[in-house]
Amino acid sequence: MAIKAGERMPTGTLKTMTKDGPQDLSTDQLFKGKTVVLFSVPGAFTPTCDAKHLPGFVEHAAAIKAKGVDTIACMAVNDVFVMNAWGKSGGATDKVLMLADGNGDYSKALGLELDARGFGMGLRGQRFAIIVKDGVATHVNVEDKGQFKVSAADYVLGQL
Repeated sequence: MAIKAGERMPTGTLKTMTKDGPQDLSTDQLFKGKTVVLFSVPGAFTPTCDAKHLPGFVEHAAAIKAKGVDTIACMAVNDVFVMNAWGKSGGATDKVLMLADGNGDYSKALGLELDARGFGMGLRGQRFAIIVKDGVATHVNVEDKGQFKVSAADYVLGQL
């Protein structure tokens, strides 16, 4: 069952790259006492994700943070090394926190996993954006299959 607005975000652990190497980041560390925009893409470097989704959040990062958002985080079912390289390639450094959900456990906990085996991509996460305030989802925007509208940075900015 997919998470809904008003529900507490599930607990879990993601990975991020630090100057000291890969680091675990608990959802408590990510969400507690903060306002976070968490957006998810089916895969780093994939066409829509790379050309539109991440670039939109990089471009609108200052405006989003000006609305009181502490952290903008991008999550994908990729390993931490791929997410780090994609963040560097996309100019996300210091604008968007790149999070690896390597085995898809957090996507599953959210009820937002995606079976992309038909495309040779295995199990992934759906394309979505969630606005989280102190661990509670206030807005849950999940894209319909093949769409890119409600999880886009400008759409989320309008909800803040």
